[in-house]
Amino acid sequence: MSDTLSYRLVISGHVQGVWYRESMRQEALRLGVDGWVRNRTDGTVEAVICGPSAQVEALLAWTRSGPPLARVSDVRCVAYDGSVAPGFEKLP
Repeated sequence: MSDTLSYRLVISGHVQGVWYRESMRQEALRLGVDGWVRNRTDGTVEAVICGPSAQVEALLAWTRSGPPLARVSDVRCVAYDGSVAPGFEKLP
């Protein structure tokens, strides 16, 4: 049984223009979680996170508040079965 989790997230609220992506990248690297994060044209932030369950759950908990200027209203989370490259990338 694997203790690795992979999720695709869509984070809603005041999450663009508040350093959400860079803060999430830094937190993911600190926790050792792989994946990526990007802004979407509808004002949400999308991310894929993958790694050991405890670290992924910690990053998922972080996404519900984000950096100090963010105001997260919702985090939609679904299982992700695609491939994830090592490291954590902030996409445009």
